[in-house]
Amino acid sequence: MSPRVYTTRQEKGCTYTYGFRMPTVLMKRVQILKSGISKKQGVPLHHQLFMVLKDQILRGLYEPGAKIPNEEQLGELFNVSRITVRRAISDLHDQGLVIKRHGHGTFVGENIPAARPAATLNFIDLLRRQAHDTQVKVLSISIERPPALIALNLQLPSDRMTMHLVRLRFAEGVPVMLIDAWLPEEIGDGLNATNLCEKALHEILLERGVIFSRVVQEINAVSADPELANWLRVDVGSPLLQLTRLLYGADRRPLAYTTIHVSSDRSRFLMDIPVEVMNTFNAGQIAHDAHNVHLT
Repeated sequence: MSPRVYTTRQEKGCTYTYGFRMPTVLMKRVQILKSGISKKQGVPLHHQLFMVLKDQILRGLYEPGAKIPNEEQLGELFNVSRITVRRAISDLHDQGLVIKRHGHGTFVGENIPAARPAATLNFIDLLRRQAHDTQVKVLSISIERPPALIALNLQLPSDRMTMHLVRLRFAEGVPVMLIDAWLPEEIGDGLNATNLCEKALHEILLERGVIFSRVVQEINAVSADPELANWLRVDVGSPLLQLTRLLYGADRRPLAYTTIHVSSDRSRFLMDIPVEVMNTFNAGQIAHDAHNVHLT
């Protein structure tokens, strides 16, 4: 079923429809985003709609105080039921992104966070800010033989033992980051739940005289498996961002292999790249794995 658009008039490149002012370019964007709502994705429809509307709000497509389309209108735009729309709006309300006014409709909240806060911290300062802004719970500490991929990245023999740390970070009581770290046993020696709750891992290593020389990071989109869903309190299959970080010491040997999972509706990764390296491989690159893709 194609969505109906109730148009009354056009003025200065804007289409007046549903009683709110929607620029023509925004209507096109809605149509594009609508195509991302699919029953084949394995993610609940209400969560897909929630993510689309949240993205539009955070990017300023709906300004603070603006009225958003009602349930019937959103249902027609995205070809979903009113129950699906109601659950998506409820999730937006729970996050403070919209306000419901009985008899008047739903409006964008007045205190919407900036879409792109400045990412001006260096790597060490970024880790300090991350530790300062969140609270940590140590889930496990163990000495064990690492999986083959991790041993390869840490440049360790397959029979070498490592320290394995799993931590969960919270912001205002909400789990926002699951951190899984592997370190050579001698680097992690002496780490325990007490000192990891008092200080961030990097701070402990710096105090021990460890010098960081470089970090290689890779960002992927993944779906939450049952274990990740349990710790991050999201639905199984929910979209997550995965950051894999390989940290090197002064001798150019790997010090730590860390995998971080965050919920894509709670967290974002920000990068600040100097203009002099923007067009070089120092700014990173996009790797493609299209050989496993089967188009339908």
